[in-house]
Amino acid sequence: MELPRYAFKGDVGRSFPELSAALLQEYADKIRIGLGRLSEEQIWWRPNRECNSAGNLVLHICGNLSLWLLGGLGGFDYERDRAGEFRAERSMSRAELLACLEETVARGRKVLEDVDLSKELSLQGYHVDGLAALYHTIEHASQHTGQILFIVKQLAPGLELYPQHADE
Repeated sequence: MELPRYAFKGDVGRSFPELSAALLQEYADKIRIGLGRLSEEQIWWRPNRECNSAGNLVLHICGNLSLWLLGGLGGFDYERDRAGEFRAERSMSRAELLACLEETVARGRKVLEDVDLSKELSLQGYHVDGLAALYHTIEHASQHTGQILFIVKQLAPGLELYPQHADE
């Protein structure tokens, strides 16, 4: 059974950026494991037009990380098509989605090695400091990772990411 790299198996006393990098990797691992249980068709399944597919949510996580973490905190240029993240239908294969996610997370983790959390930013109409931007980035990725895993559990029952806690 494949398991994610858990963020809380590392050293205590890590800085917020170090913990954030570990959490982003854990979320990416969980998404990769979850999408691995779905067919290409299921990745783009929506229960109705107002809901997002797992594929849309992966694109949205990549877009948010690229804007807030890579662009805002890392200083990289990025033009985002947020509406396109949600409009997409079967626009990428599982392999392409996961490659996008893995590359974005890897680049984000690199930014977090030397990040200025006091930096003032203006993103999507919000004026924030680097700490608020990073906190938003992590909570946003967590929220949508949970939504993706909920879809996986609906369409492909049996996903178990914490077998070590099964008897608790």
